Amino acid sequence: MGFAGWPIRRAGALFPLLAGVVQAPASVQAAEARQDNAGQLADGSTAQVITLTAANGVSAKVLSYGATLQSLIAPDRDGKLADVLLGYDTVQAYEAHPSFFGVTVGRYANRIAGGRFTLDGQTFQLPLNDKTNSLHGGVKGFDKRNWQVVAVRSGPVASVRLSYVSADGEEGFPGTLRVAVTYALDDQGGLTITFEATTDKSTVVNLTNHALFNLAGDGAPVGAMGHRLTIPAARYTPVDARLIPTGELRPVAGSVFDFREPRRIADGLRDASDQQILFGRGYDHNFVIDKGLTAQPGLVARLEDPESGRVLDVLSTEPGVQLYTGNFLDGTVPGKSGRLYRMGDGLALEPQKFPDSPNQPGFISARVDPGQTYRHVMIYRMSTAPRPR
Repeated sequence: MGFAGWPIRRAGALFPLLAGVVQAPASVQAAEARQDNAGQLADGSTAQVITLTAANGVSAKVLSYGATLQSLIAPDRDGKLADVLLGYDTVQAYEAHPSFFGVTVGRYANRIAGGRFTLDGQTFQLPLNDKTNSLHGGVKGFDKRNWQVVAVRSGPVASVRLSYVSADGEEGFPGTLRVAVTYALDDQGGLTITFEATTDKSTVVNLTNHALFNLAGDGAPVGAMGHRLTIPAARYTPVDARLIPTGELRPVAGSVFDFREPRRIADGLRDASDQQILFGRGYDHNFVIDKGLTAQPGLVARLEDPESGRVLDVLSTEPGVQLYTGNFLDGTVPGKSGRLYRMGDGLALEPQKFPDSPNQPGFISARVDPGQTYRHVMIYRMSTAPRPR
């Protein structure tokens, strides 16, 4: 099936100060939002958990710590509900064992080579928390901050808005960055995540969500590598041994990176004949989405579990999506329900600007200047497919 005919929801304003959240059509049914205490963090502050519930059975839990998507519960083709996200049962576990499960990553998602970039002739050095690189915002990125809950609303769209102010120089980045993240669940079960940020100095920004999915359900006896994946991308960004893009936009045709038609992830996951798979220990690569950078969210990936019938469409305004097959999950820390996660138990599909774009003049710029508003809208849309005949 091609992508041209797939629907894209139109954008509209949800909050007066946060335009652009995608809304569902008007409905007599409503989605509900509830806020509760999630427990105390190491610094003595209290984390919050907001539960969003849609009329069709889809529900999501959002933690203020890390602006984290803790769970996404969806029915299979027979109506059985399951949580399709890897993660932890408690906020204290997210703090004690950071693994990026479902968090908001920033200021810069993915890697920056050498933790260094230059803006207007000035060089900025970031912490090196990924061997020789900066990864996902540094040692204490947005995933390790307790965000403020600004608004919680029920209605045709159930939503929570969270905010965080990142100080000038935090983790080495220039500029005071004021960030807002909104999770909005419509009564059809589509979860829209909207990121917005403004700065008082020129800086770089690349925000996304780092959910790891297993559509069979968290704790299912089989992992997620039997899922079928489609990515509308004719090119990807190959990496060197440090997992930093070389700058090339390489065609996927004839390689294990060709997901333009639905294909089992496992089929190329351990293909040692491809040097890129060796570098990544599996898939840990950015795909150049054919639609490019767009004002409205368009499809960047479709994930299907043939057994349960669950289908996930990921839409985004961003020009790239990172496929990560959980290559560094090593079974050392129990996740939800005491399950030890290992490689292949889940996968991330992270819409984004390209990795290391501050150092890659041929990539779309991640620069944000005073007076501009950074904005990224992405959607996780759950549905089901009928049982094959």
